[in-house]
Amino acid sequence: MTTFIGRARELSALDTLLKEARSGQGVLVSMRGRRQVGKSRLVSEFAERAGVPAVFFTASRQPAAVELALFDEAARTAGIASAASLPSDGAGSWEAALMLATTDAKPSRPVIVVIDEFPYLAESEPAIEAILQKVWHSLERRPVLVVLIGSDVSMMESLTSYQRPLYGRARELVVDPLSVADIAQMRGLEPAAALDAYMVIGGFPRLASRWRANDTVMTFVRRELADESSPFVVTGERTLAAEFPADLNARAVLIAIGVGERSHGTILDRSGVGRGTIDRALGVLADKRIVRRTNPYAEPASAKSPRYTVVDPYLRFWLRFVQPGIELISRGRADLATARIAEGWGPFRGKAVEQLVRDSMERLLPRPELGDARFVGSYWTKDNRVEVDLVGGRQPDRADVVEFVGSIKWRERASFGPADLGALAHARSLVPGVGPLTRLVGVSRSGFATGGLDLAVDPEMLVSAWERDPASNLS
Repeated sequence: MTTFIGRARELSALDTLLKEARSGQGVLVSMRGRRQVGKSRLVSEFAERAGVPAVFFTASRQPAAVELALFDEAARTAGIASAASLPSDGAGSWEAALMLATTDAKPSRPVIVVIDEFPYLAESEPAIEAILQKVWHSLERRPVLVVLIGSDVSMMESLTSYQRPLYGRARELVVDPLSVADIAQMRGLEPAAALDAYMVIGGFPRLASRWRANDTVMTFVRRELADESSPFVVTGERTLAAEFPADLNARAVLIAIGVGERSHGTILDRSGVGRGTIDRALGVLADKRIVRRTNPYAEPASAKSPRYTVVDPYLRFWLRFVQPGIELISRGRADLATARIAEGWGPFRGKAVEQLVRDSMERLLPRPELGDARFVGSYWTKDNRVEVDLVGGRQPDRADVVEFVGSIKWRERASFGPADLGALAHARSLVPGVGPLTRLVGVSRSGFATGGLDLAVDPEMLVSAWERDPASNLS
């Protein structure tokens, strides 16, 4: 991929911050997002477009003295004039290095300083936050933009929290995975094919670059599994190793959720962790934004029967299909692993698409056809005898008044038909909070063969939801 696609919102936010820095007011940014989401590529693209000096340093868990020397070298190679006069043994301290790297900054030519993998630097130099706090008293009066990048979401989120050294000093910029609309544009895919691809590779640019325009899910999977070192095969394991280097309980719980377990009890049985540790493990997964915990989105609020799902589509697919097939792939039997995917893809896709549809539907709101709905969830009973794919309401966490209910039929060829409409109409009567004005919504991959719906949603509508201008992710 030579063309940079997407990230208009993030580029605009960074451009706004650089304009602020040009006024002579230093700006400090904490940028966070999942691994492989493209944070470094985003900042590199921004710096190149900005056309100003940029020091780009990536920490790598080296000893503190080595990390400092590497930063000095990054300043030299960035064309920072003052860095050229560095003594052979370097600046000597992070305070001196940061000051030296920004000495030449002028409003007409501000300096960008990027510290990538900031959590790794914090491991090597535990005082780095306090050092930045101290040096910022000087840097904030210079035309500089300092960007701290990290993939440890919980650590980066706490970086600007109360009583931390950088509280009140750093802005936060969240970089989400690419949207399904970005993937469709990047690979030239029709909406239905783009949604299927997204359920396999998620929004990771590196994985998207391997998807060919004429690929189906199975042609892509067959080609990728044939190479045990392909990014599609190894990225999942590297993610787990980075997120849970020693927390085997959290990893076991995540794998249980990944293979399809959704309730507290079934996750407990499948994971093999102790009853006393499962809640802590689930808490770790939620803190890292890897697992989402949801409750039935309807009254009564006291009926707690939460479900757990893996947030990232790629990791969900990898845990369900690739991770169990690693042994087969490593001994040259990728054909057997591929056959398992072919057998399980249909049922998996039918469930995996549900959260993607709900997220897309929320972006389409408000719509006149759907009343006052602003949020979308789903509804189920503890015994799972009643399950409704879509429930729309006015509040973020619960729907006292249900504006609409909906059904998702993500079949390869069969359209949304009269029997589906009848089942949805019956389900509407079983959801708490429905009324005479509660609308009916159908979502179908393969068209509609019935009337009677207040809104019929097709793949094109779902993908187009991600082309709309969202709110800024800069705080």
